[in-house]
Parts: sequence; structure tokens; C-alpha cells
Amino acid sequence: MIVAGSLSSGQQIPSTRTLASELGISRIPLLNAYAQLLAEGYFEARIGAGTFVCGSLPEQPSRSQKNGKSWAPENLARRRLARSARMLPRFERPPWARHEGAFDLSQGALAEFPHKVWANLLARHCRNPPTSNLGYGDSIGLQRLREVIAIYLRTSRAVRCEAQQIMIVSGSQQALDLSTRVLLDPGSRVWMEEPGYWLARQVLIAAGCRIVPVPVDAEGLDVTVGIRRCRTARAAFVTPSHQFPLGVTMSASRRLRLLDWARIAGAWIIEDDYDSEYRYESKPVASLQGLDEASRVIYIGTFSKVLFPSLRIGYLVLPLDLVDRFLAMRYAMDVNPPYLYQAVLADFIGEGHFSRHIRRMRAVYDERRTLLVDSLQRTFGPRLQILGDMAGMHLTVTLPTGLNDGEIAQRAVRESLWLWPLSPSYITKVAFHGFILGFGSTAPTHIPRAVEHLRAVLGLPENGS
Repeated sequence: MIVAGSLSSGQQIPSTRTLASELGISRIPLLNAYAQLLAEGYFEARIGAGTFVCGSLPEQPSRSQKNGKSWAPENLARRRLARSARMLPRFERPPWARHEGAFDLSQGALAEFPHKVWANLLARHCRNPPTSNLGYGDSIGLQRLREVIAIYLRTSRAVRCEAQQIMIVSGSQQALDLSTRVLLDPGSRVWMEEPGYWLARQVLIAAGCRIVPVPVDAEGLDVTVGIRRCRTARAAFVTPSHQFPLGVTMSASRRLRLLDWARIAGAWIIEDDYDSEYRYESKPVASLQGLDEASRVIYIGTFSKVLFPSLRIGYLVLPLDLVDRFLAMRYAMDVNPPYLYQAVLADFIGEGHFSRHIRRMRAVYDERRTLLVDSLQRTFGPRLQILGDMAGMHLTVTLPTGLNDGEIAQRAVRESLWLWPLSPSYITKVAFHGFILGFGSTAPTHIPRAVEHLRAVLGLPENGS
């Protein structure tokens, strides 16, 4: 009532005895409430006079004023917000991203995860933890976890690193945000793949960077076009091992050309290696970072795809001379990563469970990928082009001319089919309409039925009809 203006500054308040009698309740809760209001400074007690609304409180507008135009909320455009918050589009998950379904992009085959092994490791660390593990940890991350990640990256991804170069973060999105804060300024020009990863675009927009879209073809990012559009860009964001969303692998010549440009221009390359563990027609492609002789590459990895999304553990591999600057920024952001899951993950990797899980899941996803490709070809024939099916946990299909993926995705939602359209991944002109189809979380028995559902939603006749 005081904040609402119903009780004014200096107004006397009934005694607890009187108010208890009027309300027909015990005096005890009123004594407690008055004591709390006195402690918070809303009431003041005057000896011999009673209890009053504190005289030093500013006058509050009355209810009639609040209901009038003078108390109407300001237009959001007039409220003083940070430029970064104003630059971002309104937060609203598109309808096709709100549900899990046959073509879900967000997760893999979680039912196949070794839950019992993980639970046992988790219980080991939850049972009588030493007090030293309950305090603030190292801002760069748990030493033991960084050591096993370094071994894994050297042997499986050809990343040249030591444990002191690895920083543990909360997934690849924090890695992108942290890299942007350390390496870029408002107004910095950044190459970005076209089409590309929309959440990376959000980070760059929030930082006030000027995005330079660079087209992607069958060999990955077209470095020649990038140089022609902006030779002096500060950085390039790339997904060279399995480009998102088209799924192509950057060729060796393009990789060397990109590294050469970064060295000459003094630019940074942010390499997002989000799901390269899963490659089906050949061994995993070596990282771009492993070819870097000039320490221009910031390498980002995550466990969200290979383990489970809610784990929220990713990592950065940094040039040694940048570790201190990243540490300073990380400390200002959130001090340090949580201890528990780091410790569990370190054991999970160190005891060999991680490598066994990857080998097993590669076979699981290969089966699902093959079944999806076969079902698409059998159902659609040449009417849909399939891209990026050699690696990862998704592939992309492009639609026949004249079909709009956004409109179809909206229509599909009403029929309980969740399709992620390709067109929002473009910054400028949309070159292809299509869909990004995840297959990791879909059981093999459901894939043919989901593809038939897709055909029905597209309104296309059966292949050969």
C-alpha cells in the first residue's frame, strides 16, 4: 500500500492490537510483519505516539495517477538499453524448434548413452567430496580434464595443443561469445559463411560487428570471394570439417588459402568443430588448427553433440600468447566453470568410456544416415538434392524451384512435423530453399514414416507417379 501510494509518508498506522482485533487474527503475525517493515525502513516507531509510515520515503503517485497517461509505460524504443541488446532480434524460438521430432537438430540418440556408467562416475564424485572441490575452481578449467582433452585432440583431430592452451567453457556458444569479446571490437568486419550458423551470427550482431557474408560451395568457404569483399576483415568464422548447414568439407587448397590470408592480414580464424567425430565414408578430417603455423586459429569444440546437450561443457584451444587475455575476460564473465561435471567427464574420457561411446555411436548414426538417404532417394528421386550426408548428425535437402521452406515449415508444424528451414541461414539473398534434417535422435523404424510424412507435407506425388 505504501509503494502503491495508498499510504503516504508520515501517515499513522493502526497498532498491532487494534489491527489484530479488526482482522480477527492472532497478533503474532502482525508483530512479525511490523518488525520486518521497520527493519526494511517502510515504518518508523515514535515513542509514545505509535507507528508511522517512514517520513523520509519519497511521495508515491496515487492509483488515479498511475491509471492515467502520465504513468503509462514508456515505449521500449525510449527505454535506455545497451546497444548490444537493441541490435539482437526479439527472442522467440521458431515453432519448428520448440518440439522434438523425427528431424530434430538439437540432440542425438540419448537413449544410447551409457547412463549407468555416467551415473556411477557421478555418484563417485558426489559421495563425500573433499572441501577443496567446493570452493572456486581454476578459471581455465579443471587441470585433469584439460589434460585428457589435449590427448584426445592430438590423437583424433590432429590439433596441436597442450593442456595449458585449453580453456573449459559452457558449450560452444560461450566459446563464441568469449572469442568475440577478446578478439573483436564494435565495427570489426568478420567473414561469415553464407549460409551459416545463425547463433554465431547472433553473437556477432550483439558485439556490434559488421558481418561480411562469404559464399560456401562444394569446397567450403570461398576465400577468394572473401578477400575480394573485405581483405582487411578482422576475423573469419568457419566450420571447415562439416560446414553448417550445407555439410561440405573445406578442401585442402581452401584451408591453406584461408590460413595464408589470416597470416598476411593479421586476422583471426575461429574454427567451430562441433560434430567432426562422426564421419562415415572416410576417417575424420584433420582440424584446420593443425595446419596453422602462425597461431591465428581459435579452435572450438563441444560435448553437446557427442554426449548430451544439457552437459554444457565445451572448450577452446588458444594460442599460448592469448591465454592470459582470455582468462582475464573469462574471470570477468563468470569466474570459473562448475566443478562436478568437469570431474565426471575427466574420468569418463580418461577411463576409455568416451572413445568406446564414439565408436559405438558412429555405427548407430551411420545406420540412421544410410536409412534416411535411402528413404529420401526412394521417395523423392531427383526432386530433392541431398547435401552433406558424409558426416555429422544432419544432412540438408534443397527443394524444387517455387517452394518456400519457411511457409512449408509453418504448415508442417500444424501437422506435428518439425522441419528446420534452410533459408534463415542466409544473410543476404537466399540461394536455396530446403530443410536441415537431423537424424541422430530418430529411431530407424521411424525414419521411412517421417520421410513419407515430409512428402505429404510438401504436396509432392510419390516418386514415379
